[in-house]
Amino acid sequence: MHFRKKFRLKTTIIWGERISFDDNWCFQLGDASSDENVYFHYDKNFNPFAKSGRTIGVNSLEFPDSTWQQVSLPHDWAIELDFINDKSLGGHGFKPVGYKFPKTSVGWYRKRFDIPETDRDKRLTIKFDGVYRDCQVWLNGFYLGNNLGGYMEFMYDVTDFIEYGKTNILTVRVDATQNEGWWYEGAGIYRHAWLIKKSTNYIPEHGTFDNHLMLKAMEAWVNVQTSIENKNKEAIKNSLEIQILDAQGKIIGKSNGQQLVEGNSQNTIVSRIKVSNPTLWSIESPYLYKVVSTLKTGTAIKDQTETILGIRTVVFDAQKGFLLNGKPVKIKGVCMHQDHAGVGVALPDRLQYYRIEKLKEMGCNAYRSAHHPPTPELLDACDRLGMLVMDENRLFTSSPEFLGQFERLILRDRNHPSVIIWSLGNEEHDMQNKESGRRIAETFKTLQQKLDPSRLCTYGGNNGNNYTGANEVVDVRGVNYMNISDIDKYHKDHPEQPIWGSEEASTLCTRGQYAVDKEQGYMSDYDKKENIPHVWCSNAEEWWKFYDEREWLAGAFIWTGFDYRGEPSPYQWPCINSHFGVMDVCGFPKNNYYYYKAWWTNEDVLHIYPHWNWAGKGGEKINVWCQTNCQEVELFLNGKSLGKKTVQKNSHIEWDVVYEPGVLEARGIRNGKAIVKKVETTGTAASIVMSPDRLELKADGNDVSVVNISVLDVEGREVPDANNFITFKIEGNGKIIGVGNGDPSSHEPDKILKGNYHRKLFNGKCQVIVQSTNEAGTIKITAISVQLKTAEAKINTK
Repeated sequence: MHFRKKFRLKTTIIWGERISFDDNWCFQLGDASSDENVYFHYDKNFNPFAKSGRTIGVNSLEFPDSTWQQVSLPHDWAIELDFINDKSLGGHGFKPVGYKFPKTSVGWYRKRFDIPETDRDKRLTIKFDGVYRDCQVWLNGFYLGNNLGGYMEFMYDVTDFIEYGKTNILTVRVDATQNEGWWYEGAGIYRHAWLIKKSTNYIPEHGTFDNHLMLKAMEAWVNVQTSIENKNKEAIKNSLEIQILDAQGKIIGKSNGQQLVEGNSQNTIVSRIKVSNPTLWSIESPYLYKVVSTLKTGTAIKDQTETILGIRTVVFDAQKGFLLNGKPVKIKGVCMHQDHAGVGVALPDRLQYYRIEKLKEMGCNAYRSAHHPPTPELLDACDRLGMLVMDENRLFTSSPEFLGQFERLILRDRNHPSVIIWSLGNEEHDMQNKESGRRIAETFKTLQQKLDPSRLCTYGGNNGNNYTGANEVVDVRGVNYMNISDIDKYHKDHPEQPIWGSEEASTLCTRGQYAVDKEQGYMSDYDKKENIPHVWCSNAEEWWKFYDEREWLAGAFIWTGFDYRGEPSPYQWPCINSHFGVMDVCGFPKNNYYYYKAWWTNEDVLHIYPHWNWAGKGGEKINVWCQTNCQEVELFLNGKSLGKKTVQKNSHIEWDVVYEPGVLEARGIRNGKAIVKKVETTGTAASIVMSPDRLELKADGNDVSVVNISVLDVEGREVPDANNFITFKIEGNGKIIGVGNGDPSSHEPDKILKGNYHRKLFNGKCQVIVQSTNEAGTIKITAISVQLKTAEAKINTK
């Protein structure tokens, strides 16, 4: 048995200042190898390393950037580029970023900001949550550093370089030429940036950690470990007060401690606090406490942080699988990249929540951040919505660079209650079975246990039943694909090691398509075995039956929850994104979504397909599938019974039906309750329908509403095979930041920098993402199409 009992905390600053650095950036593409003079003196004449603080060229405050593009973060410039039919770009979505395309692979960002004289006695830090990829940063001509990784945060103490009472200039050169993954990774400052102001005696970033938990029947003990940094020359005697608040803001526990911190040094205080009758964090009820840490010198408050606290226990058992708070929970997970229609990898915070909500509606309870660290806001959404997380390291190597990235990952994420395990890596073909793989895994695990002894580690191995190498080191064996493994035999040979499917399925479906179209790059939305082109793939029923029938398997993660750009398997151009998702890149469900919902939730599910618009196919047989958790279903066509069928657990049922227009109706019985679902032959589209997911937004310049578009015939029925061209107009206190339709072979732009946004429907649907401004008011969105009734939607912001 492997287990960890643990509180989870997530920290934010509530004393001092954390200022968003997302707005008012100037952006321009430009590279030194370009034929055009757009590289801003970044050549032998620039030489930023000869003398410090040289404000020449692009590092000069006066450098002319008035013609540059005005952008806000998060920003992905690759999503704004045209698609290019170049085979080398297929893995990254056919966007011209890479060694062949220097003109569009390097971007420059500039930001002006003022710092008042009153901040002279503070410590100032600039923090980037994520930049893709290789970036160099200057402040007022001073070189701050170079960050290589595209997925981890980095920060610089800029106190020494600030011009107080004046305007400062921050310059960032981002080079996305070199790939890290084999999927669409975007380009630019695609996560948030921050300016953090602290006193000279403070709690550093990620300086709070709860490293022990003793949880008994009616009480829990929280050990809060707090680092205190003293940047003054003289020693300072500090007092630290820790308060734990329940969800209503009531103080339910506290402690006080004192410690002398020598000049220019860091100390740690451990506070032990009892919580009586704790409410546990769970998937169904993700209850969160708050921990407020107040640092004082005498009576003066020097720093204060607020930490979200989740109380839960996590156990991986080799015979019982996964247990949360002592109860068996089968992992019903998905692997995910950070990529969405319209915005690429630059997801607004609300879109993170939207995607997790869609997964939870399907019955999903776990998220694998494949194959890279997630953005912090994704983990916030998982904490608050009740989604378990496998938090994954980017590259499996213990060099100082990547071991340092892994350390930053753990320090950043170890306080999230949603995170249940660390993943050391994924499918390292060249070394995962070798002694070098074992040594690297041991080095990673040693560091992980030092920084976070509360969790276990795993690894996504596509190496069958091999035990030597990485697999013999990790606590939980991760199996990538049961079809290239003998999991039963592995369990028999290694009965002491918990096992889960770190990656399964790789099912290939295109939403709303019911025949393979190689020319267009479409797969069928029937999850048939013959549609699976790779030996490791399996359909939904095959893999889920296997895992559900074995108590000792902790569960598994589908590849993938949503489609994503790049990896257009099994076809290449014109296909520009994957087909693996249970939902498309917009989050519109494919038919497999309803299979999982039927067997992963307790909701009544009765879903029949395909649509019933088959003009010209009268008299031909149409294969009709039903995804349901009913015990029995009877199918009717135009009132005539086509027979009853019994539904086996974790299975679907199907009929071959001779097509005639009309009404296809399924009547199911579940636990004595009658359930009815109809699919009708529709007329042509007559009107547009807009469905915003939210009608009220924060006027913060970041909040978004996802507006889904469909069309109805004259009788008000949704037309599932419509492909009308829709134009969007927006008025008021908002803007459109992207459009999409889930078509894996669409070459329409997601971003339109000039003119009105537009998009064709793909099999009846498209999507527009609307973002608020910083001014309260009303947003009006209008959808227009030739010969269709126009639709309007209003969204309030405040």
